[in-house]
Amino acid sequence: MTLSSPQEALIHLMVIVSASDRDMGDAELARIGAVVRTLPVFSEFEHARTLEVAQGCQKLLSDEEVGLEGILTLIHDALTPELRETAYALAVDVAIADRSLNPEEHRMLDIVKDRFELERPVVNAIERAASIRHRKA
Repeated sequence: MTLSSPQEALIHLMVIVSASDRDMGDAELARIGAVVRTLPVFSEFEHARTLEVAQGCQKLLSDEEVGLEGILTLIHDALTPELRETAYALAVDVAIADRSLNPEEHRMLDIVKDRFELERPVVNAIERAASIRHRKA
C-alpha cells in the first residue's frame, strides 16, 4: 500500500496530529483546509479531495493491520527529506491552531520528528516560527 501523492501524505499527517487527542476541533480542521487551499505544495492538488483523503486516513488509523505505525511509514515513504520538514511544519501549525498543545499532540510531534529524522536546529526553527505565528497580541 502507498499514498498516491506527497499532498495526500501531508494531509494524512495533519489529520493524525489533529486526531491525536481524540478531538479534531474546528480550529484544527479550519487550519488544514486553509493550508490545502493556500500553500504552494498543494497547487497541483484537487482541493475538493481534501475531505476524501482525510476520511481515508481515519479508515487507515482504525485498520488493525495498518494503524498509526503503518500510516507513519506510508507518509515517510511518500515524502522527500525536504517535504518531511514541510510536513513537520504543517503538523506543528495544526497542533497549535487552537492555541494549546496538549500532551497527546506533543507526543505525536515527538514521534514524527523522530520518524522523519529531522535535525534539531530545523525542529527548533519550525517550532519557534509556529509559536510566533500563533501568538496573540
